[in-house]
Amino acid sequence: RSDAPRLLAMVAAGAVIGPVALAWGLQRTSGASASLLLTLEAVFTAVLAWRWYGEVLDGRVKAAVALLLAGGALLVIDQGLSGQVQLLGLLAVAVATVAWGVDNTLSRGVAERDPGQVVLAKAALGASVTTALALAWGEPMPAWRAALALLAVGATGYGLSLRFYLLAQRHFGAARTGSVFAFAPFIGALGAFALGERSASGLLLAGGVLMVAGVLIHLAEDHGHDHDHEAMDHEHAHTHDDGHHLHRHTPMPAGPHSHPHHHSPLHHAHPHAPDVHHRHGH
Repeated sequence: RSDAPRLLAMVAAGAVIGPVALAWGLQRTSGASASLLLTLEAVFTAVLAWRWYGEVLDGRVKAAVALLLAGGALLVIDQGLSGQVQLLGLLAVAVATVAWGVDNTLSRGVAERDPGQVVLAKAALGASVTTALALAWGEPMPAWRAALALLAVGATGYGLSLRFYLLAQRHFGAARTGSVFAFAPFIGALGAFALGERSASGLLLAGGVLMVAGVLIHLAEDHGHDHDHEAMDHEHAHTHDDGHHLHRHTPMPAGPHSHPHHHSPLHHAHPHAPDVHHRHGH
């Protein structure tokens, strides 16, 4: 299939490099700082979506990216002052954010497909590769309680999360979905403190404040202008109240439904995100 190379790249970045780098980094740095640094995933996603798909980076988005980068820099400085091992752990987490940024951006190309099939393919391939790596490195088998806990984390934090992420990309595009997703690290940082993390410093708190500000600024973006829609034929879940799906049914279905359909050329103006119907240039 034409999506096979894209899917393999997504698996390599998002299901192998990202998790391995994060697991290695978490063993060598604090949970709170690692969680906050994961916010940089939104930065790499936004930049790659701009370069690969032409998604708009206006002044507001650029300011948000700058704040996120400044917050990440403070976290690196904070961990650098704590010792070489902690800094290496944080840099490994940064590698994971780059990998997941690549994965997020590539996911836009398969956002119209059945999310369940994408999740199944990525999970199966990713689990196979990482299991092979663990066996090659002589990693011990986890206890059954730990294995069940890891299975629950993977099913929710990876499987269910990826399904919702793909559905969101249909409507918001890669960069905006990444910004919403960037709130997850702050929940992780709060969880770390709830579980006894006490390594907070002034630099860590300042970095967290900058990152929160960056996410909020990005989410507050409002983009709208006159634009043209070219004729297009495709299939995806849709409703008939969004101003784009004007074809008729007898009887007209209520709620979301999916079937092959045609879009006639259309010119209009309204606030929009770089979703599946708004991939025009600027």
